Amino acid sequence: MPEPGKAVTDIRYLLDRGYPGKGAITFVCNHYRLDIKWRYVFTRVVFGKDTIKSRREKTVRCEDLEGEVVLVDGYNVLIGVESALKGEPVYLCDDGFLRDTRGVFRNYRCSGLTKRAMDEILGVLRGFAPTRVEFLFDSQISKSKEMAWWVEKKLKDVGIEGGAGTSRHVDHDLKQSNGIIATADGNIIDEVAKAVNIQACVLEQLNLSPVIIEGVFR
Repeated sequence: MPEPGKAVTDIRYLLDRGYPGKGAITFVCNHYRLDIKWRYVFTRVVFGKDTIKSRREKTVRCEDLEGEVVLVDGYNVLIGVESALKGEPVYLCDDGFLRDTRGVFRNYRCSGLTKRAMDEILGVLRGFAPTRVEFLFDSQISKSKEMAWWVEKKLKDVGIEGGAGTSRHVDHDLKQSNGIIATADGNIIDEVAKAVNIQACVLEQLNLSPVIIEGVFR
């Protein structure tokens, strides 16, 4: 089997010339006989130059959050940090964001790592001193109201001004919000003015390194 880096080069070549992402990834993976796992990884990791440029231009460093309002894509960020704590792959993507490949949003359940993951996220946020932090959780996931209540209490406990709530349309609500959006969801990043790669800051705090596929992050 060829190195994934060769497939990345070919996918990127097609994306840079305007080919649809799904079609480009399917074509290249079929050519190299790569299994479904790699198709899913490449969908999350590899992007064309226009997308990379746009997303990097709106990326805000964690160091620049002081005095800002931050809105957190609750499950997206929480699951990404949990994945890292579990030792599961978290990839450094072409656009500079970190993404896991668990794909468990609709089936998400709290685990023994949930508290630690949230503590790490809040620790990073408190350290960079935003003026307010709001978490938003998908109400269609079981026990999201309880999750929001728990997170709101933890915000108060650590002295962060803010709150937590649920929505049936988290993506839409975040896209329409003012402030800096903490998410790794590319569809949201593409529609907002500013986004922060909060998961990268958490991993740095934990001294954990993301997976880097050869040829990725240009």
